[in-house]
Amino acid sequence: MLDTPPPPRTAREWLSVLARYREPSTRRSLFELAVTLLPFLVLWALAWKALAVSFWLGAALAMINGLFLVRLFIIQHDCGHGAFLPNRTAQDWVGRIMGVFTLTPYAVWRRTHSIHHGSHGNLDQRGIGDVTTLTVKEYDALSAWGRLMYRLYRNPITLFVLGPGYLFLLQNRVPLGLMKSGWRYWGSAMGTNAVIAGLLGVVAWFGGLTPLLLVFLPTSLVAATVGVWLFYVQHQFEETHWAAGEDWQLHHAALEGSSHYVLPQPLRWLTGNIGIHHVHHLYSRIPFYRLGQVIRDHRELAEAQRLTIRESFATLGLHLWDEDRRKLVSFADARVRPETA
Repeated sequence: MLDTPPPPRTAREWLSVLARYREPSTRRSLFELAVTLLPFLVLWALAWKALAVSFWLGAALAMINGLFLVRLFIIQHDCGHGAFLPNRTAQDWVGRIMGVFTLTPYAVWRRTHSIHHGSHGNLDQRGIGDVTTLTVKEYDALSAWGRLMYRLYRNPITLFVLGPGYLFLLQNRVPLGLMKSGWRYWGSAMGTNAVIAGLLGVVAWFGGLTPLLLVFLPTSLVAATVGVWLFYVQHQFEETHWAAGEDWQLHHAALEGSSHYVLPQPLRWLTGNIGIHHVHHLYSRIPFYRLGQVIRDHRELAEAQRLTIRESFATLGLHLWDEDRRKLVSFADARVRPETA
């Protein structure tokens, strides 16, 4: 007689399982920092030097370096979650320094990202640290102008061409979302801005505007675009999770509302395993370099919410949360009511 397989674990039951992966290793963390930061600095220098040979070569190296900048952001991200170093003071300083490279004030981002983790998938708490998503009913209630503005916002050109540069080059210069939350966040933003301005000033002093336009900007924009795309596909997939009121539950939303973006090596390495996002959202204290071990140890998590690169492009056609069908739908599908589908 065959044994009956045990029922799938609930999100809360997974917490006790994942707890054993949470402790960071100082040696491993410093190694990951070194093998990310050093190549980033070397490629930055090589791209600058290559400008003397060819502007195209310099810009190409700078664009490749954008992927190492993504990985630096993941390290900053882990610092913000308390998942990078056992020593909190050292961890915060690593996060602040990474914030200069990523153009992201550390304290501001840590707070807004914490809000994102604490409210993701909650229809009653949208607006900070997420991609604006309306329900079908909310969209239907908008004026013609409001619908046009939402359609423009959800257009891929806005999200992935105009948006990344605006977010990292402009919006991050002030503590947006925390403007009235005290000088701590203003100090984080202004302090980061001052160091960035100083470093760019040194580059301009020795190299003029050329390295700023052909090294700094391509590196930053590639990293910003990749980062925004990753954040988008982590939560904007058809069978994601949104709920309101008592129907929303933190751990369920974390596990069910985040994808497992299946990437090949070396993309998984360059993105710091952030594609294993359902595990990260459920237990954010797990260091990024241990997320791979989690899905190797637990096939149930490896198979949950899988989203391949090919499948991820289909998410561009999803725009609204349908509360009746409990899935993201396109503008066209939103016009088809369940009773007539």
